[in-house]
This record gives sequence, C-alpha cells and structure tokens, in this order.
Amino acid sequence: MFVTSTSVTKRWGLPSLSLTTQVFVALVLGVAVGLLWPAFAVNLQPLATLFLRLIKMLIAPLLFSTLVVGIASHGDPKSLGRIGFKTLIYFEVATTIALAIGLLVANVFQPGSGIHIALPTTATADLAAITANADMVSHTSGWDTLLHMVPISIIEAMAKGEILQIVVFSVLFALACISAGVAAKPITQGLESLAEIMFKLVHLVMKMAPLGVFGAIAATVSHNGLGILLVYAKLLGSLYFALVLFVVVVLVTVCALIRVPFLKLLAAVKEPFLLAFSTASSEAALPKAMECMERFGVPKSIVSFVMPTGYTFNLDGSTLYLALAALFVAQMAGIEMSLQQQVLMMLTLMLTSKGVAAVPRASLVILAGTLASFGLPVEGIAVILGIDHLMDMARTSVNLLGNCVASAVVARWEGLLVDNPENTLEPATLTADLSLA
Repeated sequence: MFVTSTSVTKRWGLPSLSLTTQVFVALVLGVAVGLLWPAFAVNLQPLATLFLRLIKMLIAPLLFSTLVVGIASHGDPKSLGRIGFKTLIYFEVATTIALAIGLLVANVFQPGSGIHIALPTTATADLAAITANADMVSHTSGWDTLLHMVPISIIEAMAKGEILQIVVFSVLFALACISAGVAAKPITQGLESLAEIMFKLVHLVMKMAPLGVFGAIAATVSHNGLGILLVYAKLLGSLYFALVLFVVVVLVTVCALIRVPFLKLLAAVKEPFLLAFSTASSEAALPKAMECMERFGVPKSIVSFVMPTGYTFNLDGSTLYLALAALFVAQMAGIEMSLQQQVLMMLTLMLTSKGVAAVPRASLVILAGTLASFGLPVEGIAVILGIDHLMDMARTSVNLLGNCVASAVVARWEGLLVDNPENTLEPATLTADLSLA
C-alpha cells in the first residue's frame, strides 16, 4: 500500500486535500528543495521515474479495453469512420494554426536576436543522439510512417508503449467484435470489467502523483537553478506567450463555437493538466484526462479514440514550439529566413511532426531534422537543451488541453456531448451505455 498525504491526513485528523492541491504543494516544495539542497534534490529523480513507470504500465490495457468496449458497444462501423475523418480534419486545422502562431510570435519578438550563448560541453552526447535520430526520421517516407502504424505484434507494441499501434489494433479488434455479434459478447463483457478495474488502478497509482511531481521538479531545479530563467528569459517568455495566445485564440474560440464553457472544461481537467505540466509527460496525465473527459460528458467511444490518437496527430503545444524554436536558432545564427522559406518550413513541420511521438525527445529530434533540411545550424539545439525541460512542461500541458478540447469538439459534432453529466457518478461510468447521449 502506498503511503500518501491522504493517508497521513486521515491518520492525524487533518483536513483532506484534493489531488490538485497536493500536486501544487508538491510542485512548490520541489522548487524549494531543489534551490536549498541541490545535492540532495538531484537524488530525488527516481521518485518521478517510479511514478511514470507505474502510469506507463496502465496505458496499454487501459486503452485496449476502453477503446474496444466503446466501439463495440456503439455497434456502427460507419460512425467510426465518420468520427475518424472529423477528428483528423480538426487535428490538421488546429496544428496548422499552432504552427502559424509559433512563426508569428518568433517574428514579432525575435527571441534569438542578440543572444550569444556558448554551447554547453555537457550537451555533446545528447546532441549526437538527437542528430542521429533526426537523420533516421528525416529519411522516413510516408509509406514508412503508414507501415509503422500497424503493429507486427500487439504484445510488442504494448511492451514498447506504441500508442498509435495499440489504437490501430484495438479499432480492428472492435470492428471484428461487431462483426462476430453474439459470439463476441463474452469478450466485450470481460473487457468491460477490465476497463473498470484499470480505472480503479489508475486511482490507486494517482496517489503517488504528489511524490512523483516533487521528485521531478526538485531534480530539475537542482540541475538548472532559477538563474537559467534570466539567461533564457526571452525564449521562455516568447514560448509561454505563444502558448497562451494559442489557448485564447483557438481553444477558447472553439469551445465558444461548440457551446462548451471553456472554464468549466478547464476545471474538469485541472488535475491532469497540472500533472502534465509538472512532470512534462503526456503519458502521466493520459489515464486521468480520459476519465475526466468522460465525466465531463464525452462518450467513452470518442474519448478512447480521440485522445490517444491526438498524442500522435494533435500535439498543438509541440508543433507551436517547433516553429518558434527553429526561427530562434536561425535568429541566433544571424540567418534571415524569407516568408516563402518560413511557409515551406511550416509545411514541412506539418508532415514531420506526425507519427514520431515514440521517438525519445521527439520534439528535439524533429527540430534537428528541420534545421538540417533548411541549412540551419543543428548545434543550436545544444543551447535549447539547457531549458528544454522547462519548455517541455508548457508544451506538454497545452498538448493535453488541446486533445481534451478535441474530444469535446468531435462529441459535439456527433451530437453525443452530454451538457449536464452526472458528476457524482463513480469513474466506472466509462462502461455506461452510449445511448444515454
């Protein structure tokens, strides 16, 4: 059994804190410990690693069970194709706007102009690995990307955490269950039970979230210190401003158009949002985000399809970051890029930013490939490495929020969004019949 702040408060009769409050307190304490005792804080990274490993072990069975049950219970293959088409259209529009905002902010604020930072010697190994992966990705054709979506073995895909491959197999398996009819009922009932059990397990693992956040933040601050914020203030400020601008211009507007109160949606996903920000891990927040969106009123068939797929095709924060970071390197190197070159780079990023979420440090890998393609110095990434984690925190949380909004958009387009869901229901309501929508 995990020893958590919740159990401590119950034992000593102290007021119980919500998970959001616990995570926020852990974040503040992590910053304090990282600043005051950096030698001690650097040893706390295993707390974050342990929490992330616990979350990752849940993702494959959770996605498989919820996606198969959601599609099979819906029983209409044509609607799945329609949902998939609408989802991809929304993803493409949203990421294109994100790229445009990244380029706009980079041109207006010029974060790389006048910056002369020596390349860190400690970044040599990381830069070599990123460059090697970038070369591999840059030589990947559209057919290679398509083939990579289909797993050779679903067991291998689950072991490696290949989310898109798990989604593809689950969709095909669900369609086969629909085709099998009554014969598939024992399987779907078993997976329905598995989905309920997995969400109970998610609740158990989430009790470790404050410790994971504390370890991650303490280790990050101990490595970099807060002084690095001053050195990179212009780049960090430009990125955070661009991400806020994207949220206001795109996500808030979209929510207004589909008649969903944005603040209500943000309140519904505040726990996974804060978790994604503090751990800089999309996987850490995915199970909780899926549960929150289902409780918000989005049917499980849409949640379990849109959100995992979005982590490959709808990385709004990451795509915005790529556009801004590429121009940052160009400006730092004193290279002027014409409007035509910037548009061409945006089109290139629209393609290369898809389907490589499983590559380690995927954003930096894609950035390296883009820089090389346009004759920009790849060594500029070594400068960005110093604050990549701080930028990753912001772009990851916006990725999460963008996918939550996407699931609400698709649900509204399908006429399946429940405007006033019963928020008092247990998380196991993921197994509720879709007909209530």
